Amino acid sequence: MKLPDQGHLLRIFIGESDKHEHMPLYEWIVRKARECGLAGATVIRGLQGFGPTSRVYTTKILRLSEDLPIIIEIVDTIEKIDNFWPVIQDVIPEGLVTIEKVQIKFYRGGKIS
Repeated sequence: MKLPDQGHLLRIFIGESDKHEHMPLYEWIVRKARECGLAGATVIRGLQGFGPTSRVYTTKILRLSEDLPIIIEIVDTIEKIDNFWPVIQDVIPEGLVTIEKVQIKFYRGGKIS
């Protein structure tokens, strides 16, 4: 798959404990992104964060949280992201979703063995 020099980044901020169809929501979103033919997805687990409720979630031992921040990043063309958005928008119970323009330097992978 070839990507153009200009793309878009879909960034989804959710909680680690969010679920959909009996699985973690981040896992469900990544599976759907693959099914929809998006270029790739990365899930990042945050060490600490807060959202609209201002409740702080942290990995500190004395306050071990089971709902740490999760960020899902997907880079592709705006057309593919726009087509993917309706698939996921109604399954995100709370969080933040952003789209921003990105310059793609390269997109390459090794051979699958």
